[in-house]
Amino acid sequence: MAIFILRAFFLALLGIVGFFYHPAKFEAIGPNGSLVGAALMVCLGALVILIERVIRGSQFRTIWGATIATFFGVIIADILIYSINLLDIRPETASFFRVFFMLVLPYTGFIVGSKKAEWFDPVTLFTFFKERSVGRSYKILDTSVIIDGRIADICETGFIEGTMVVPQFVLKELQQVADSSDSQKRARGRRGLDILHKIQKMADVSVQISELDFPDVREVDLKLIELGKHLDAKLVTNDFNLNKVAQLRGVKVLNINELANALKPVVLPGEAMKVFILKEGKEPNQGVAYLDDGTMVVVDNAKRFIGKNLDIAVTSVLQTTAGKMIFGRFADSDEDYRRRPAPAHSSEDRGAARS
Repeated sequence: MAIFILRAFFLALLGIVGFFYHPAKFEAIGPNGSLVGAALMVCLGALVILIERVIRGSQFRTIWGATIATFFGVIIADILIYSINLLDIRPETASFFRVFFMLVLPYTGFIVGSKKAEWFDPVTLFTFFKERSVGRSYKILDTSVIIDGRIADICETGFIEGTMVVPQFVLKELQQVADSSDSQKRARGRRGLDILHKIQKMADVSVQISELDFPDVREVDLKLIELGKHLDAKLVTNDFNLNKVAQLRGVKVLNINELANALKPVVLPGEAMKVFILKEGKEPNQGVAYLDDGTMVVVDNAKRFIGKNLDIAVTSVLQTTAGKMIFGRFADSDEDYRRRPAPAHSSEDRGAARS
């Protein structure tokens, strides 16, 4: 209500100013010259209010893009007008082109800047003018890797350099998850927000919130890929499908799961290890154990040792896209083991490794 009263007062004030202070030419109209001046000022005030309402309903990136593009349009128009003045052409033709360029180019810049505001985003401009000179790089964080949380530990160790870019649409998705009615989703969303806050507090890590968006693209994964192209940045994720699609679209990816698999200890067939048999395996007489890093160990002839520590010998290692799976054996004697068939790497085992 207050804004409407302020606008009405603004229009009334302009009307009074136009009534008493108007160009002398308006007096030639007659006694109504003051009214014409007041009406003209009120119309101009209404135009200002209309522009103000449009600006209030627009995002900052749209206003920024329209302003920068209009400025560029004016500069280009001045350059062309200066070039026309150097040419030996008729004054009427020169005047036509001067007016044409001064009207068309700023208008074109305004339209293009408001519709393609992402082209003039400060992050993008910084990339073009600063990125290569200072040797920095951008890493775009997606929702899954933020919720996962391991990215904070990696940043803390200093193994990732450059600026961590968090798009605004990723923050929006995190907030939606944190506000979910499902308790598990709500906990994951809040964990993601806490992880971001933790990364921002790190002294050696630069975090930048990007307002760059792509209204024509609906899916968040595709928005991330487009943002990676615009910023020439690497995408940090642990989403398998996003990883593959981004690579197909020419965007470099840092996959946290692949990094974790690469850092797991190398185990060779024949090595001995001590494991805790946790549960029964899929095949008869098998036991299942897990290493500290979550790697699944399937042990033949170990069902009766569930709930106990056991020394085993590694027989084979199965590497999958989802991780590593180790097969081992425990036998009462070498002769007993030779009589037993080799453990089968069944489809259930592979499915368990993926889980």
